[in-house]
Amino acid sequence: MFFTLIRLQFLKSIRSTSFAKSMLTNVLMGFLVLVLLSYVVGLGVLLKAILNMAAPGEDHIALLNSFLIYFFLAEFLYRYFIQKLPVIELESLLHLPIGKRKIIQMLLFRSFVSPLSIIAILLYLPFAIEEVSGKYGVMGAITWISAITLTSWTIHWFMLWFKQKFEDSLIGLFVIFLALVLGAGSSYMGWFNLGELMKPVFDYSLTSPFPLIGMVVVMVVAYVLCYRFYVSNAYLEDLSEEEDVRFVNQSIGIFSRFGLAGELANLEWRLIIRHKKSRTYLMLAGFFLLYGLIFYRNPAYAADEGSGINWIFIFVGIFITGIFMLQYAQLFLSWNSGNFDFFLSKKQGVESLIRGKYLLFMGVSFVCLLASVPYTFFGWQFLLLHICCFFFNVGILMHLIIYFSLWKPKPMDLNKGAMFNYEGVGAAQFLMILPMFLAPYAVYVPFWLLINEYAGLLALGVFGLLGLLAFKPLSQININRVLANRYEISSSFRQEL
Repeated sequence: MFFTLIRLQFLKSIRSTSFAKSMLTNVLMGFLVLVLLSYVVGLGVLLKAILNMAAPGEDHIALLNSFLIYFFLAEFLYRYFIQKLPVIELESLLHLPIGKRKIIQMLLFRSFVSPLSIIAILLYLPFAIEEVSGKYGVMGAITWISAITLTSWTIHWFMLWFKQKFEDSLIGLFVIFLALVLGAGSSYMGWFNLGELMKPVFDYSLTSPFPLIGMVVVMVVAYVLCYRFYVSNAYLEDLSEEEDVRFVNQSIGIFSRFGLAGELANLEWRLIIRHKKSRTYLMLAGFFLLYGLIFYRNPAYAADEGSGINWIFIFVGIFITGIFMLQYAQLFLSWNSGNFDFFLSKKQGVESLIRGKYLLFMGVSFVCLLASVPYTFFGWQFLLLHICCFFFNVGILMHLIIYFSLWKPKPMDLNKGAMFNYEGVGAAQFLMILPMFLAPYAVYVPFWLLINEYAGLLALGVFGLLGLLAFKPLSQININRVLANRYEISSSFRQEL
């Protein structure tokens, strides 16, 4: 029966009307995965050399064991965004006269067959062969790499349970992310090494099989808990259970003052909260608020005159204050592909929809600006940087990105995740990378070269303010473009994904 279910899933994929498109996408994704895995293998091969450069003369095995916990915390984060749940396939199989437990077993097995399951092996196996086996023997290398691999696989089963149970709650993810940031920061500052909590386990695995046995037990327990959870909740009414109305139907009160456009901005906000892909973009916007920590205090990017304004900071400021708009606006109308005809049937429906999106982009970008104020701790110039970049984002860059996104928009399924999902993406989404990167520097660089970096920042802010003053005619350009092509856009949205 297990292989029968695998066969049914295979027939479903090849009989789909979008089989050719899916096959081409899978080929491209397979090539991308191979490239990324080759980078992981290369990093694993160079791991010993990296440790030699970072900590010459130290015990590299003990050092690596003390930092393995950060690898697993990072794995938890990227699995949260990339790892897919088997719920969609489950909905298509529950009506068949097949035992529910067998369906769950098949879907869990399918979820395990993934490139994510071999990342830990590819990364640490070269180090185990080259370094660990020479010091602790072949058996020590086997038990050590096995303990790491089983820990990674345990995270896989735990993530299937975590995402299904707490997918609409950011508390658990925030705790893990906070532990990763604070743990890495405390280790860097020399306060406390969070890795010391798990270091004894991996140290002991070098000389004894007992940690390996313990990890097998932990992984089996994680699988059983995951399996039982899916079996006990494998009902269509549970899978389509209504979300917490108090959360998903919450509006942003200030938008109601802008008439129909404000109401549609609130409707767009509810769309973002309710669907996986849009929620992921919103969460990534929160994570990108920490982007400045990589650059602003890095000596490699310090300005020559000590002012703290490096040309690369313009790119960072644009991202921090506008990352949500830069991502979400790339698929400007694709988010509404399922109900675009509704807006066509309403008087001024399309115009209000577009203006509502403008309001939402401005509002979220302003919140990002406020959230970036703590960077003033690094210097007042960073507050000036973010203010000028904010004005340029909402005054100029927003119109440019929306203009490019309106070139042959494509339909999109909102319930699918954002990572490695290219629905709605076309040539325009790749072309708009140019204005995103070049437009701010086209304004900043001439004034920076002729006067100084503060003149360049002022030019960014002034251009952005001029764009805000000319908001109505600039936005009308994109509105007229949608109205002129509304029937062609509507027809493309009716195509099957």
